[in-house]
Amino acid sequence: MQIAALVFDAITPLDIVGPIEVLARLPGAEIVIVGKGRGPVRDPRTHWTLTAEASLAEVTKPGVLVVPGGAGVRPLCTDEVVLDWVRRVHGATTWTTSVCTGSLLLGAAGLLRGLIATTHWASRDLLEQYGARYVEKRVVEQGKIVTSAGVSSGIDMALTLAARIAGDDTAKDIQLGIEYDPQPPFDCGAPSKADPAVLERTRQSYARAATR
Repeated sequence: MQIAALVFDAITPLDIVGPIEVLARLPGAEIVIVGKGRGPVRDPRTHWTLTAEASLAEVTKPGVLVVPGGAGVRPLCTDEVVLDWVRRVHGATTWTTSVCTGSLLLGAAGLLRGLIATTHWASRDLLEQYGARYVEKRVVEQGKIVTSAGVSSGIDMALTLAARIAGDDTAKDIQLGIEYDPQPPFDCGAPSKADPAVLERTRQSYARAATR
């Protein structure tokens, strides 16, 4: 099964590296890193550079599409070349997935209208502008579309998808193999769990970043 991982400038690296680490371990997985064109993409915040080994035109019928998030998603939401590609490959996929604000791109392509979906909590209003109904969940399944919340939840999404594709035992084997056993030092990883002061500071931080 070909698994297409979309990359772009100003990506959040863990959004794509985490899920692909899981999905690459599936039997028969063929990972292809795809960009608008071939070549490097860079995240200026983390200084990571990833390389797109295929262009959009070269990837037409993946079995799985993974769309990550990051600041670079917003320009893509008005890029008709990218939007048309997302719509076309979605017609061929068995699974269309997103991590964090990658769901905004699915929404902009018209794939989430009338569906329940998730995204990074700070972008819930943007998601709902595309006709989706936001829920605060790590992973949301709606038919063949699977959305996941911010950054680390992409690993949860990929393990969920691995179970759907290859069965629970295989997914469990993968989870143990990557020793995915989250035990965070603080229980504030979702808006509903965070203290009001923490939530407000973080909200203001994201608001400032959005205006830069």
